Amino acid sequence: MKAAVPARVALRGSITTPLVLRLALLAGATATLEALCATGVIGGLTMQPPHRMVVDLARMLGSGAFNAAIARTLWNVFVAVVAAMALGVAAAVVLKRLRRTREVLEPLFATYYAIPVFAFYPLLIVLFGLGDVPQIFIGAMLGAVAVVVNTLNGLDRVPRVLTKTARVLRMGPFATAWRVTLPAAGPHVLAGLRLAVAYAFIGVIGAEFIMSNGGMGYEIGFAYNNFDNATMYPLIVLILIASIAVNSVLARVENTLMARRGLR
Repeated sequence: MKAAVPARVALRGSITTPLVLRLALLAGATATLEALCATGVIGGLTMQPPHRMVVDLARMLGSGAFNAAIARTLWNVFVAVVAAMALGVAAAVVLKRLRRTREVLEPLFATYYAIPVFAFYPLLIVLFGLGDVPQIFIGAMLGAVAVVVNTLNGLDRVPRVLTKTARVLRMGPFATAWRVTLPAAGPHVLAGLRLAVAYAFIGVIGAEFIMSNGGMGYEIGFAYNNFDNATMYPLIVLILIASIAVNSVLARVENTLMARRGLR
């Protein structure tokens, strides 16, 4: 019991120090932007000062004028993340058992993000129309490979004693994956989830920006074309807040799991 206290304190310290550094970096960048806007180095037509973005964001959320667009984008991101996780984890479990297929596909995974996925957007519009499906598809495509790579990384580190125990208990492939290997690879699966969230935001909002009839990306693009900084920058700030909040929660869970297993 006494040995657990220093470990817990060490975990808190390892989490607090990066958090303080991130907050200091954010505060410094915000103060710099504020000063550049106040002195006229950055013109008002180009960018609002940060305090004005916060004020306009509060006004925007209070008015409810963009609630439908915000809800639509967040829902599409959520569906894209769920699809990326389902496809990515399932593919990783299958590829773990198919060594030759994995050897063929791994070089493609390494170069996947060099492919301009948004180039497929016109085809997706032809197939699915201007609704939400093309945005979700793009977000899921971007996130799935990150999930596959991280899940495979975790499955490779599962202790052999666990898989031997599953064989002794005569567990099938699905039961072994669901009850043994995936829980053991949990921290790496969570790392894939964090990347899937980031890529889903990029994919969905980028697709809305290019060609859509609604959503936060559409509103940002419309405001950009009309020099409406009072709408564009607050929406960008809201996206940053949402993505950072989700990522921070997942990072905390991942660190806790890694610490409990003695990996950190």
